[in-house]
Amino acid sequence: MRRHFNHFAQKIFRGHRVIVTLTLCLFGLCMIQAVKKKDNRVYLVHADRLKYDVYVNPDAQILNGKVHFSHQGAELFCDSAHFYEASNSFEAFGHVKMVQGDTLKLLSDYAYYDGNDQMAEARNHVILYHRQSRLETDSLNYDRLYGIGYFFDKGTMYDKTSVLRSDWGEYSTATRVAKFFYQVDLTDEQYHLTSDTLYYNTATSEAHTIGPSDVVSGNSRIYTEDGYYNTSTEQSRMYGRSVLRNQGRSMVGDSVFHDNKTGESRAYAHVIYVDSVNKNMLTANYCYHNNMTGYAMATDSAVVIDFSQADSLYMHADTLKLFTFNINTDSVYREIHAYNKMRAYRRDVQAVADSLVYNTLDSCMTMYKDPIVWTNNQQLLGEVIRVWMKDSTIHKAHVDGQALSVEQLSDTIHYNQITSKEMFAYFHKGEIYETDANDNVQIIYYPIDESDSTLIGLNYTETSKLKIFMENRKMRRIWMPKAEGTLYPMTQIPSQKKFLPNYAWFAEIRPVDKEDIFVYRGKRAGTELKVVKRKSAPVQYLKGKDHDNE
Repeated sequence: MRRHFNHFAQKIFRGHRVIVTLTLCLFGLCMIQAVKKKDNRVYLVHADRLKYDVYVNPDAQILNGKVHFSHQGAELFCDSAHFYEASNSFEAFGHVKMVQGDTLKLLSDYAYYDGNDQMAEARNHVILYHRQSRLETDSLNYDRLYGIGYFFDKGTMYDKTSVLRSDWGEYSTATRVAKFFYQVDLTDEQYHLTSDTLYYNTATSEAHTIGPSDVVSGNSRIYTEDGYYNTSTEQSRMYGRSVLRNQGRSMVGDSVFHDNKTGESRAYAHVIYVDSVNKNMLTANYCYHNNMTGYAMATDSAVVIDFSQADSLYMHADTLKLFTFNINTDSVYREIHAYNKMRAYRRDVQAVADSLVYNTLDSCMTMYKDPIVWTNNQQLLGEVIRVWMKDSTIHKAHVDGQALSVEQLSDTIHYNQITSKEMFAYFHKGEIYETDANDNVQIIYYPIDESDSTLIGLNYTETSKLKIFMENRKMRRIWMPKAEGTLYPMTQIPSQKKFLPNYAWFAEIRPVDKEDIFVYRGKRAGTELKVVKRKSAPVQYLKGKDHDNE
């Protein structure tokens, strides 16, 4: 019987222990909730003197001398205070300091703190320290729940080497992002930024501007309405038709990226690069430029426009490159490389070639691989064509290898033709006044009766050298050392004698306007030059550094 009773008692005890355990857990939860509720209160840690004055402030404890409050991880100090225990708040006066951990400190002459909302309203000579940043203002509300300080009476933030100013804004101690609005001014040793709206991340040193904004750094100036600038790396990225300017040059694109330390700039989509110093511009969908080295590259619908003359020159190729030599010296010069399907148009001159190199040192433009040049009713082609410019106007031309000059007469069915190994043409004010042909010269020429302007016949001549002197676009004199020729009357011209063996007239290839430079048209089969060892254009990159991947 006793054994059964003990067993029954043990069962009861075990059940009781479970109930006691559950009761203790519930009690513990209640105590935790009570502690939490109790911890929400503002505690007065110390004051040298405490009093009540029903006449001055009947709801407050008046505190003086080394006043110290504590509230949920924040310690607050001041010279004197009015403590409203019923509303869980206080007013602090004189040398007010709030410290939270080892990363945040708030100083002011006056502050009101609400423990329920955890909101501090600091006034007069306010300084907010957070990590390496310092915010100075006269009016700041600091929300401890969200870690955000709001200023609305002008503010200045100091971060590393940067200084930010604005009329009003906010700073988040959680994200370390400052938002500045109206009359925003960001200054550093290397740059000066102004904007209407700026977001600045003190952790990454990156500024994001919204609205009309200017960034000035040395000789560079950036305008953007949506831009990002890193004050540490001095790298920027801009969107929405931003403009980069530098010493008379500007670049605009849908997206622009710039590195102020390296001088590199990249622009994408509807890019316009203008050099007002040299009076030329470039359009493309991608453009790279380095203002320290003077190197530039453009591709994707790239066009160079020379507007130094009243009539602008338009030139297109798959890829355009600019190399600058002896930069920042008195002997500086540049080379422009245009390659793959180069086409150029100006009202008085047009050209096509596989590639082109223009050197500013001697103002020489060299076209490679099946080049053709047209001016008025004349066509010039060969293996390599060199054109020298003077004051942006053609001065001299040299055709090297399989040279052919064709002039279409006014009746459009007869053609004056000259072929030779090489050919020179000389110009004055854009008008040709002399043509020289050397080695294996063949000529088909139609003399004109000056009395009625009719064609006399066809003159076929072979010689070793030829000089033709022109005046007002008309031939005045021909010189040859020794020649063999035949004059055929117009009614007795053999059909096989009307054209030289290498004659070709490429009207269908000729660019007809500035838009036509984008439409590539190759030579007809059978009209190509003889297969010879071509003279190739210079390598399209600087030695030691391939820029094709820029």
